Amino acid sequence: MQKEKVIVIGSGPAGITAALYTARAALDPLVISGSQLGGQISITNEVENYPGFPEGTTGPELAELMQKQAERFGARLLIDEVVEVDFMNGSPFTVKTHGESFEAESVILCVGASPRRLGVPGEEEMIGRGVSFCATCDGFFFREKDVVVIGGGDSAMEEALFLTRFASHVKVIHRRDELRAGEALKKRAFANEKVSFVWDTVVDEIIGNGKVESVKLSNVKSGDQSVSNTDGVFIFIGHYPNSELFKGQLDLDEREYVITDEKMMTSVPGVFAAGEIQDPVFRQIATSVGQGCAAAMMTERWLEEQE
Repeated sequence: MQKEKVIVIGSGPAGITAALYTARAALDPLVISGSQLGGQISITNEVENYPGFPEGTTGPELAELMQKQAERFGARLLIDEVVEVDFMNGSPFTVKTHGESFEAESVILCVGASPRRLGVPGEEEMIGRGVSFCATCDGFFFREKDVVVIGGGDSAMEEALFLTRFASHVKVIHRRDELRAGEALKKRAFANEKVSFVWDTVVDEIIGNGKVESVKLSNVKSGDQSVSNTDGVFIFIGHYPNSELFKGQLDLDEREYVITDEKMMTSVPGVFAAGEIQDPVFRQIATSVGQGCAAAMMTERWLEEQE
């Protein structure tokens, strides 16, 4: 079984930053990429809110630059997926992928969270071409355009209101006849003249040729179907942390996010977590980078204490 000082699980901004900092600390980290090299930014078309890129960049370009920087200092990338971990017996920990098994003195979890999908035709094909799961990331590109927001909770209303800064009109499509969002958000949404609502309705299909053009809708009560033209589809029906692998081994909160302390350590000493696996609030590249940095610094300190 191959022995490692530090294994970073996940290759998004948090994971690559953790790898960069542990590599610079001469800990020779191994990064196990996961199923999506670069994390969610690898499928983000435009990135204009990350510091240091005044002209903006693309998600894949930013992921590649981050990876090259970490590798320059000695981080090693394994393109594989972790299928089993054993944190129950303390350090060294066992980490198994499809192809190999490892012993790690410390582990940094950066496996992120995934936006819930509608699961309708056209959704996957149009991601980055009008379908988005982040208004903060992509709202700027829909200036003076009509967009739809799918969802009725706090996140959906927050993002719908944010989109009114750019879009000419925001149509909220919700499968129920009332919002689940809090009262303050509901009042703000109902009062905003740029926001309208389509109740008791679901999206059956996202239609477009190279970019989003319309959505096919069904009323859940009457069964009536219609097509609504739109330039963008923002989906906010929740996120779920990619924590299934750690159930029963680490403390999770009621939403199954990994719980960390102020030093980014989980309930198991030597296992740290950063990024969206432990952050249900911010979900930004910049915050994930900061959390990955903090987890790496605390990992280095913890390993020193063990020696």
